[in-house]
Amino acid sequence: MAMLTMSVWSATVHADEGGVSYWLPGRFGSLAATPQVAGWSMAEVYYHTSASAFGNAAAAREIQVGRIPAAVNVDLNLHLNAQADLMLLNPTYTFATPVLGGQLAIGVTGLFGRSSANLDGTLTAAVGPLAVTRAGSFGDSITSVGDLYPQATLKWNAGVHNFMAYATGDIPVGAYSQVRLANLGIGHAAVDAGGGYTYFNPQAGHEFSAVAGFTYNFKNPDTQYQNGIDFHLDWGASQFLSKQVFVGLVGYAYQQVTDDFGQHPVLGGFRSRVLSVGPQIGFLFPVGDMQGYLNLKGYGEFAAENRPAGWNTWLTFSISPMAPTTVASARRPIAK
Repeated sequence: MAMLTMSVWSATVHADEGGVSYWLPGRFGSLAATPQVAGWSMAEVYYHTSASAFGNAAAAREIQVGRIPAAVNVDLNLHLNAQADLMLLNPTYTFATPVLGGQLAIGVTGLFGRSSANLDGTLTAAVGPLAVTRAGSFGDSITSVGDLYPQATLKWNAGVHNFMAYATGDIPVGAYSQVRLANLGIGHAAVDAGGGYTYFNPQAGHEFSAVAGFTYNFKNPDTQYQNGIDFHLDWGASQFLSKQVFVGLVGYAYQQVTDDFGQHPVLGGFRSRVLSVGPQIGFLFPVGDMQGYLNLKGYGEFAAENRPAGWNTWLTFSISPMAPTTVASARRPIAK
């Protein structure tokens, strides 16, 4: 059974500079490393997130938009709320000719949607012997297009074991301004690479996938801020109830492994972390002579540090070439 693993990035509040990271945890899920059928495929995703933050994670947003000068000492008591509703398109082409013994696929993701954020609370700023306390709130929202995210994957199959290497990145062409609280672009380029594994036994209906990688962030030319290197792990586990329906769990772990550069002194190294877990359900069905796939998954976040936390949901619909009957039959003995 061929399934298209959807990838999404969002410039809603998540980590690094001002609480925003390139990598959106949850991008990979179940059957991530399983080979696909050669040809064009298309995935559409509706993504919703709602998150909040206190302390440094909220202060980073106020610092980013220029409301806290770097030359002053501050005592912060701030609360950030943010949410986003995004639509994403991901066309992908899978090559029939093997590359390094594996299956090569290339694609690109674009997004359109709305992001909003609100910041409220108090801060006390001190310059020498003078101290000033300010209380209040301000908000921002934007509806526009985001950055572009090219991706290449290389996959290998050995019976029930599947392996994957991937490379991706950020082309910063989306709506972004350093003085806005909400953006749909991140304002800088990034590259990301990693690998994954999927165990998939069609006869027993068991499946488990895990994909890990690292992100290198380039300097933001507008702010001269550079995010540290990020590590991320996405995983999914499922049980097929039939050939068309499966249920299971998904989760992710995100940890920044090096300090940011150019941050306000009050933030320190500003390394971020978050964990998450949630349910999923998937459904496979024919669409003419193509393969349709519908998946709904949700994540509840916890153990966040220097990063907003909340919940997010992904509703994915994809359509791809149907696996030939002869190919499917030939694969069954191998998968035992």
